[in-house]
Amino acid sequence: MTYATEALKLAHHVAETQAEPVRQAAALLVASLRAGGVVNAFGSGHSEAIAMEIAGRAGGLVPSNRLSPRDLVLYGGQPPSVLTPELERDPAVAHQIYALAPVASQDVFVLVSSSGVNGAVVELATLVKDRGHPLIAITSVRHSTLMTSRHPSGRKLLDLADVVLDNGSPYGDAILDLPGGGSYGAVSTITSALLAQMTVAETVSALVALGETPPIYLSVNVTGGDEHNKALESRYAGRIRRGA
Repeated sequence: MTYATEALKLAHHVAETQAEPVRQAAALLVASLRAGGVVNAFGSGHSEAIAMEIAGRAGGLVPSNRLSPRDLVLYGGQPPSVLTPELERDPAVAHQIYALAPVASQDVFVLVSSSGVNGAVVELATLVKDRGHPLIAITSVRHSTLMTSRHPSGRKLLDLADVVLDNGSPYGDAILDLPGGGSYGAVSTITSALLAQMTVAETVSALVALGETPPIYLSVNVTGGDEHNKALESRYAGRIRRGA
């Protein structure tokens, strides 16, 4: 139970310390959605799981897209062999991913990277800001601060974001010490998912307070879920996609 105890302790800390940044992030989402925008969420490696928490999830926002290096294959016609572990370090990948996405000027971006230093995510953040989009980062401030950027500019994801959501994970991610050195028990996925869902929940609450009906997915595993979701998705035809 040691891992659960430590993970829950960190989750409580993140929930308490990040409440205000979450409200700021939700305000950016609300403004984008009310202007007809879409939430574009990007993550590579394990961070892709957090993008999945934001885009296309039951109980989540319909106007959302999940961006990933796999888009090069799904939408760009490139062979699966391009999807190597090193791909996330290549800044050029960001331009391809952005170009393949159905992005509009009023869209907001949520970029997820616990280290926040790899070439693709930093370049995508740079591109997003150059194009005038609001940018929210979900990252580990401690880990990123202790890292050297792998981007030619020397910048990191947290340097570019309008709002930084700190997942609180330690340098190296793992929270339990091994005898003789090293650690185990990664935690960033848990706390990043918490931040993602807190932000979505705050966004929905804000829309309701404004008298609007938020476009929310039902689970496809409940009666009427498919029909409900398809009706909402039709409002965003050509603006959202649901690839594999």
